Amino acid sequence: MNGPTQPSRRILSVRRFGLLATTIAGLGAAAFFVAPSLTPNAAFLAGPAHAQNLSQEAQKLPQHPVGFADIVAKVKPAVISVRVKIDRSASSSLSSDENPFPPGSPMDRFFKRFGAPNNGNNGGHQVVTGQGSGFFITADGYAVTNNHVVQNAENVQVATDDGKTYTAKVIGTDSRTDLALIKVDGKDFPYVKLSDSAPRVGDWVLAVGNPFGLGGTVTAGIVSARGRDIGAGPYDDFIQIDAPVNKGNSGGPSFDVDGNVIGVNPAIFSPSGGSVGIAFDIPADTVKGVVAQLREKGSVSRGWIGVQIQPVTADIADGLGLKKAAGALVSEPQPNSPASKAGIESGDVVTAVDGNSITDARELARRIGTMAPGTTVKLALLHQGREKTVTLTLGTLPNDKAASNQETQHAAPDSDMPKLGLTLAPGSKSGEGNGVVVTAVDPNGLAADHGFQVGDVILDVGGKTVSNPADVREQLADARKEGKHALLFRVKSGEGTRFVALPLGNA
Repeated sequence: MNGPTQPSRRILSVRRFGLLATTIAGLGAAAFFVAPSLTPNAAFLAGPAHAQNLSQEAQKLPQHPVGFADIVAKVKPAVISVRVKIDRSASSSLSSDENPFPPGSPMDRFFKRFGAPNNGNNGGHQVVTGQGSGFFITADGYAVTNNHVVQNAENVQVATDDGKTYTAKVIGTDSRTDLALIKVDGKDFPYVKLSDSAPRVGDWVLAVGNPFGLGGTVTAGIVSARGRDIGAGPYDDFIQIDAPVNKGNSGGPSFDVDGNVIGVNPAIFSPSGGSVGIAFDIPADTVKGVVAQLREKGSVSRGWIGVQIQPVTADIADGLGLKKAAGALVSEPQPNSPASKAGIESGDVVTAVDGNSITDARELARRIGTMAPGTTVKLALLHQGREKTVTLTLGTLPNDKAASNQETQHAAPDSDMPKLGLTLAPGSKSGEGNGVVVTAVDPNGLAADHGFQVGDVILDVGGKTVSNPADVREQLADARKEGKHALLFRVKSGEGTRFVALPLGNA
């Protein structure tokens, strides 16, 4: 129960992008106007008949209360303060597991820069304390909070709205969605329900949480946007709210006007370190699926097809001969994965899952991630310009992403391509084949603008494997003869394999 608010866990004060990964709490608005009213002059200018029609339409609008006191009285008792404590050797450092964001992502960089924990050295020990928010979802004491609030905590305590304190047990955590399920022994706890429907942009929302350790703070506002990607991970699908929220609200709920939870607050946007009215919620439907698995088995298993994917940009669509930039481009199937066994290849574009269209790579990752391992799915593909359907059984998403950074010995450069801004050399044999190595990149050239870096290996160009710079030149020449506007390069780097479309007009 002791411990100051922990800036470590998510408060990321970012000067330029300002993604705060630590708390979220509110939605502020002062008054609710049910419908516009016309002044006598306005009604006269509009005409009596028109004015009457407007009045009739206004009467059809739902009549919500101007204040939120009744809703707050209903939901506030279910919201809890969550306080944690970690005692470890001062010589040990925080493990990477405490950072819930993918390595190298914007949120990961912000966390490392602004997320140091509250530490106290005492007799050679490092004491880490922090606090956030949460809420009961059952009468027997199950509660939801953020993973980053309780992960690796040796002691978790919760304080209820009536001032009582309980020791909580962590049932399970999920770093990919930053959710956690905890349990308090007892019965007849007040609890709230996760919403069965997604909110609309413009809907009122209330947030209740524990900003700065104050406890039981209520803010109000509206839903500003849906489907936000903030760089936290492959399953980003956040609800944006215009909440005045601050650190300590991590894990707290946002409610609709019926008192149902529409989302859990893990992050805010803040150039200054304080609330600027941009915050993000994990949607209720995501929370439902994760919490159900955590309660059943203490962990989350996700479906996996085993491919590296990337968005289909306009240039890539042109290079592939696609009519529109949509779907998820397979940059590389992983060996022995369900995708590889089903015959999916680099350059294929996934356009639908079980008949439901896929708009981009992020949607494919979310769709597959919500399915259980062992599920049989049908994927619609564009394979070498033709439509194709494959059926596969989902594997289990590995817990740890294997990273292979094998150093390759390269031959000396024997060719350069000043129009592309690249200097190339034949690559030595590797698991991917020969390839062509990028030995220099003109910082003002076309290739640099498209993300090429020294050490990248060009595996194929225009769908054909290349092993020396002459092969690249040949593909460029053929593409120009065919009247193509862009040419697709498959490139391997330390971050994985990706496709890059280079416009031919400047090549």
